[in-house]
Amino acid sequence: MLDFQKFSKKYNVRRLKESDIGLILKLCEKNTLFYEYCPPFATEKTILDDMNALPDGKGKADKYYIGFFSGSSLTAVMDLIDAYPNEQTAFIGFFMTDRSVQRKGVGTEIIKELSEYLKADGYKHIRLCWVKGNYQSESFWHKNLFFETGICTATDDYTMIVAQREL
Repeated sequence: MLDFQKFSKKYNVRRLKESDIGLILKLCEKNTLFYEYCPPFATEKTILDDMNALPDGKGKADKYYIGFFSGSSLTAVMDLIDAYPNEQTAFIGFFMTDRSVQRKGVGTEIIKELSEYLKADGYKHIRLCWVKGNYQSESFWHKNLFFETGICTATDDYTMIVAQREL
């Protein structure tokens, strides 16, 4: 079990609950570019669905749907699956920062601290996906040392590029 409160030294990290959906929606609504590439646009229902979504073979104890807070302000949201797709890998299913902190190094700082924590805990990789053609996401993840694995997954609406960071 991960000690998610140690994912950041700067931010208060806690599990997000159904009562936080309004905060999460406000953060998501400001990030319209993401949803142009990865529809549908966020709603209370899609956020609740994301909070409960699990890949095959994983249980609720493996899922960390967490918020990074500065005081009472939600700075970032992350959905992390422990030991997926294998025991040495953590999977980021969703990561989004508030528009007000984008291009200020906040997302990079959070990913750097997460990577340091996971490496110290014995993980070898962090894996995630971005939507093909979303160059803003691709650029951010490349800057944070995530590189394409060669695996792509097609959906009805877009193609996901699987990327990984070695720890």
